[in-house]
Amino acid sequence: MSVFPPVAYSEIRMLEYGSRFGPSGFTIWKHEMMQENPSMDAHPWFKFYDKHVPKSLDYPRMTIYQMLEDARRKFPANTATIFYGARHTYSELGARVDAFAAALKNLGISQGDRVALMLPTSPQFVIGYFAILKLGAIVVPTNPLYVERELEHQFNDSGAKAVVCLDLMFGRIKNIWKKTKLQYVIITSMAEEMPMIAKVVFKWRLRKQGVKSQVENLPGVLWFKDLLKTPPDNITDAASHDDIAMLQYTGGTTGISKGVMLTHRNMVANVDQNVIWRAPDIEPGKNTVLCVLPFFHVYGLCSMLCYIRVGAAMVLLPRFDVNETLKALHKYRPQLFAAVPTILVAINSHPRLSEYKLDSIKSVNCGAAPLPVEVMEQFEKKTGAVILEGFGMSETSPGLHSNPYLGPHKAGSVGIPMSDTDAKIMDLETGERELPMGEAGELVVRGPQVMKGYWNRPDETAACLRDGWLYTGDIARMDSDGYFYIVDRKKDMIIAGGFNIYPREIDEVLFEHPKVKEAVSVGIPDQYRGETVKAYIVLKDGETATEKEIIDFCRERLTRYKVPTQVEFRPELPKTLVGKILRRALREEEMKKSAAEEAKSPSERMQ
Repeated sequence: MSVFPPVAYSEIRMLEYGSRFGPSGFTIWKHEMMQENPSMDAHPWFKFYDKHVPKSLDYPRMTIYQMLEDARRKFPANTATIFYGARHTYSELGARVDAFAAALKNLGISQGDRVALMLPTSPQFVIGYFAILKLGAIVVPTNPLYVERELEHQFNDSGAKAVVCLDLMFGRIKNIWKKTKLQYVIITSMAEEMPMIAKVVFKWRLRKQGVKSQVENLPGVLWFKDLLKTPPDNITDAASHDDIAMLQYTGGTTGISKGVMLTHRNMVANVDQNVIWRAPDIEPGKNTVLCVLPFFHVYGLCSMLCYIRVGAAMVLLPRFDVNETLKALHKYRPQLFAAVPTILVAINSHPRLSEYKLDSIKSVNCGAAPLPVEVMEQFEKKTGAVILEGFGMSETSPGLHSNPYLGPHKAGSVGIPMSDTDAKIMDLETGERELPMGEAGELVVRGPQVMKGYWNRPDETAACLRDGWLYTGDIARMDSDGYFYIVDRKKDMIIAGGFNIYPREIDEVLFEHPKVKEAVSVGIPDQYRGETVKAYIVLKDGETATEKEIIDFCRERLTRYKVPTQVEFRPELPKTLVGKILRRALREEEMKKSAAEEAKSPSERMQ
């Protein structure tokens, strides 16, 4: 069963591993999965697949751009984007993509070239993304908050030929321009896509904050709005479904960020896996959806592609603001949206939540970070929506697992593998021994959504892609029903006095405390135990608590060695732009404190 007419794809050779893993890998995905591995049919999770979800799908031999063309043909008069009230139909969106693609072609952008998009969630991102792909070029999604050092690395590593960015960001790019291969900087403003009233308010707010455009009239600086006036030139889609579509850079919170090579085939497959999974909520050409996650993040981007695949009207918010989000949910009455736990926490905690109508929401995808059970239960109770907690990675386009829509939802579980996705748990020491059900080890996966590899990093590619399996670096366990539970990242595991402690378990307990709004636990240096647990907490508005109160609460619910020995209250926690709490940043902060303390003389320590 499919919610859209399938495109015939009879080839059994869906993924040729030779193109990914070299001469040793000429194993064909579906042949291996369905013929050489008959035990796949016995996977315990299959019995929990909803009736509308097949074990395997027929994936179309199409590019990402062709998904937009398909929606443009089927739903030309339907609204595609809504941005502060300004609407564009799928026909208009397609025409603007054609014009921008022609402009990029005139600048010399061609197949295989890399073009960076340094934009928030906005119509400009959607237009730029599809125009780049139409030329057979490669998109490099770039975090608009990156500092100059991070930008320089990403532009040089990818070899980006051009970047599309906001006028307010030009200063950072100008300072590194000569150190990169950038030939063109294409400038846009948020106000360009807003209706008149919203535009006036937006510019007034910028003036009030003292924020000014940093753009200078330099050779190679072009304006997005001018390029949209280019005649379309009848450009045909230059890409193949096997070509690299994106270099999705990993977060780079430690070390140097890597470019994940995702092909058109990877993304199209994951889009169809996700759309089929949520079929009960999808009516092609009739849905309204909220896009509040950043499109430069693979989770937000895949969500956008899913919505275009079914011709939905997308309400675009450039950043998450709880008040703006609630107003958009109330005004536009979307049925679907994708979120991260911090978004749900903010909505749950809003003091005037009862003033907004949220009953239009049918389901919410939630991923990118562990979802505390307490947060999920509160949101479902307050809105009536179903939360589908799932799991994915930049390396997997990103979706791997999800709780079924109609089937059982297990507290704390990221659900079961999606169609054509296989998963197992391997030992942490060697990665060569598969562990029995219930034991925690490294999650290892394979499927049509798994990346081609890391850009220009064959050694790192070989380290995580072994014999067709992706070693995720996540510690997980599988129960007897085939439901998976992410215990933690391998690098986040705390080892205290020889005991392995998984921070997520502690986080779950902290979230149960009635005064806690946000919480995260990390391992910090300890002379006696090696490491000890420290909890960082943001309290709900108007609440007060003591360190002893939190520790006593944990003692009633955790084994002694897992109980935090320190608690620090903060007004906010460090997060990525997508809303993921930066546990690693807190640990690095503690490591610096410890190193500074070690550097002191004995007399200084006594003071």
